[in-house]
Amino acid sequence: MAKATHPKVKEFKEFVKKHPSLIKEVRDGNENWQDLFEDWYLLGEDDPRWSSYKEGSAKETKKDKESSSSTSNWMSQIGDMMKKMDPDQLQHHIHNLSQALGAVQGVVSQFQSKQPTGDSTQTKKQSTQQPSHPFTFRKD
Repeated sequence: MAKATHPKVKEFKEFVKKHPSLIKEVRDGNENWQDLFEDWYLLGEDDPRWSSYKEGSAKETKKDKESSSSTSNWMSQIGDMMKKMDPDQLQHHIHNLSQALGAVQGVVSQFQSKQPTGDSTQTKKQSTQQPSHPFTFRKD
């Protein structure tokens, strides 16, 4: 048997629909429904406390503008870095990194081959199947 919802709870739900940022505050853990309901019940809908939660409030739009500004700023920085990048120097660094990874892989494979295993021919087959360099790059 379902209980009938109290009229004040229905009114509070309508109030929350008018102030959607309240939902975000609760989900973020900054507020809880019980405290918000009690404040709404005691203070009323016209209290200045609720002005920051109204739909399209200045506070919320300021946060949105800051986040979009920081995103566009970050993207412009990435674009500037791409313009300044020297492809030959990048290729040289990638080649050095590939050689370093190959050396590390060789050391690791030496340590793995020293471990006693039941079937030594199987480890030899695995080591011969692996390429000498993990990354293969070709010059254009």
